[in-house]
Amino acid sequence: MRLTLSMLKADIGAVGGHTAPSPEVLARVREVITEGQRAVFLDSLVFHCGDDIVVALTHTRDPGDPEVHALAWEAFQEGTRVAQAQGLYGAGQDLLKDAFSGNLVGLGPQVAELQFEERPNEPVVLLAADKTEPGAYNLPLYLAFADPMHSPGLLLSPGLQAGFRFRVMDVEATEAEHVIDLAAPERLYDLAILLRDPHRFVIESIWSRKYPDEQAVAVSTTRLRNIAGRYVGKDDPVAIVRVQKIFPATEELGPCFALAPFVAGDTRGSHHLPLMPVPANTPASSYFCMPMVMGLAVSIKNGRFTRPVDMFSDPVWEHVRRHVVEKAMEMRRQGFVEPAMLPYGELEYTGIRDRLERLLEEFTVRS
Repeated sequence: MRLTLSMLKADIGAVGGHTAPSPEVLARVREVITEGQRAVFLDSLVFHCGDDIVVALTHTRDPGDPEVHALAWEAFQEGTRVAQAQGLYGAGQDLLKDAFSGNLVGLGPQVAELQFEERPNEPVVLLAADKTEPGAYNLPLYLAFADPMHSPGLLLSPGLQAGFRFRVMDVEATEAEHVIDLAAPERLYDLAILLRDPHRFVIESIWSRKYPDEQAVAVSTTRLRNIAGRYVGKDDPVAIVRVQKIFPATEELGPCFALAPFVAGDTRGSHHLPLMPVPANTPASSYFCMPMVMGLAVSIKNGRFTRPVDMFSDPVWEHVRRHVVEKAMEMRRQGFVEPAMLPYGELEYTGIRDRLERLLEEFTVRS
């Protein structure tokens, strides 16, 4: 079966600030999605990561299908109405446009879609992050698909030994989509040069080289500030990762998140903190809104999801989280000084940059 898996995510309001959506908002989103199931899609999952609601859909239509996207837009709109009625914080925050134009891309919600011929057994990991930007996935995905120190299948499995093709997007190019394809391992150093700057260069997709039509990864790459022209919240990306057989195993992907790379985000979107792996449906952290990532492992058969398995809920991850908290506390002790706070060009709130401009006018040239 030729199948499309769509992940669509939006922050449409949370309780008491940036925490989690209310049960009523989640229920309304699920209700709208369920009502559209027979007509539009095969199966669905609705869950949250921090204060973001994620809708995952399987269907036989192409990526970007207007009816699929319209259904998600309606669900987010209806959830927003409930959030407004409850007085939730940031109600409708990610819905940056008033009218649906046939596709959610460019309207605010994050979108990742991947089309493939369903295998006899189709294991997939659904990733969702909160309080960070799309480049947060750069290092874990690089380690899983290009580094045999973390992904031994690159050495051991004939299906992986040919390597993978990384498609990288320059998200600062707003007039058009600027992408480059780099083959690993031949162009590993070029790939490293780009991925070291996760604010600007973001992995958009990864493809098998042995089976060139087989896409392994799709990542949402929307930068909200490029749409709104101002800070409206961090981008909170989602990603779809196919695993096993001709792709890295689930247990090779998972440890790449144990590194907990420092990523941009957290409080006011203007600091660096480690990316913490958390169980699904975890509220955002009250400790500086620490960036978080969750992963649901599912199998798909005839377009239907099995019950998800939470990737980051087994006992090993408690030890990882303790280490991540220590990293976070050490970084935040540095306060406003880089690299704890982002460089001026990446700060989401303009107050500090405006004040800097006034200070620069007071400088004098010393002879």
